[in-house]
Amino acid sequence: MAKLNVNPTRMELSTLKIRLVTAKRGHKLLKDKQDELMRRFIELIKKNKQLRVDVEKELGDSFKEFLQASAVMSPEMMEEAVAIPKEEITLDVKKKNIMSVNVPIMTFKRKLEDDQGSIYPYGLAQTSSELDDAISKLYNIMPKLLELAQVEKACQLMADEIEGTRRRVNALEYRTIPDLEETIRFIRMKLDENERSTITRLMKVKDMIK
Repeated sequence: MAKLNVNPTRMELSTLKIRLVTAKRGHKLLKDKQDELMRRFIELIKKNKQLRVDVEKELGDSFKEFLQASAVMSPEMMEEAVAIPKEEITLDVKKKNIMSVNVPIMTFKRKLEDDQGSIYPYGLAQTSSELDDAISKLYNIMPKLLELAQVEKACQLMADEIEGTRRRVNALEYRTIPDLEETIRFIRMKLDENERSTITRLMKVKDMIK
């Protein structure tokens, strides 16, 4: 605690009281915000953990299928089969405000080159079923992979906001509010001393007059 450098006047006392009320109200609002941010952050962390486990498992399965496909197909044939993509994919990114944190909302926009609806960029006659399975699994995992990236970014942004909010809460709780309270006590003490001195002087003047 440190006393603020102010003049011990009634006007300054009134100003400091208003500042103290505002600081306490701000501290409560920030503390409530911090608690809500922590609650949502923990939910996102749990979701992120589950998504990561699922994505890593499905990616592992897809890579195993690619490995099996490479065992029955020549490298040249596999490279030729997947060289030209069948689908054009773009990323649409929007923002959603969560407790003053702008988290990204990402979605794929997919466009096939033809209207046949096939995701395979090759003819099925010259390729193995393992390659078909690998591409199908990889295709199906992409939305979940994008969701994982979205959740991880949201976790990062919310962690930064929680840290900033925590610093502001601590500054108010351990510095601003105690300093204001100490200064208010000091001014009250000074005003009481001045009042007692004034009464003493008046009594002496009264005695002299008598």
